[in-house]
Amino acid sequence: MQLSTAHHDERLTAPRSWWGIAVMTGLAGALMLLPLGTLPLLAGLVGGTALAGLMVSSYGSARVRVVNGALAAGEARIPVSALGEPEILDAEEARAWRTYKADTRAFMLMRSYVPTAVRIEVTDPADPTPYVYVSTREPQALVSALRAARAA
Repeated sequence: MQLSTAHHDERLTAPRSWWGIAVMTGLAGALMLLPLGTLPLLAGLVGGTALAGLMVSSYGSARVRVVNGALAAGEARIPVSALGEPEILDAEEARAWRTYKADTRAFMLMRSYVPTAVRIEVTDPADPTPYVYVSTREPQALVSALRAARAA
């Protein structure tokens, strides 16, 4: 078995403004504990910032990869042989597929802070999922990697 050389690796990181919100959450925690003294204030600052930062980091750690003949989007792994032709969605079309055009059976790795996406039909008749929707900042690179993996 020959492994595919097609490769795409992208991390959908959270925007910088979300990290600012995490710091402000820590400040709010510190201010709530201010009447209790300096040590609780510092604990609120560190604990609140760390907890909010952990939440931002975990949400922003989604990865989109094409490697070894499979699309890995978040926790899902789908062989490219089970996928149809990928379609690049601009910001307006991606918003439509996230809202009123969306199918509840579809697999969607969407991040609202990423304006563009790729939609790929699932061609496996045994799979009830109609399509895969993947937010990506590099839609052309993802589509190229999917096509190269399918051709390999």
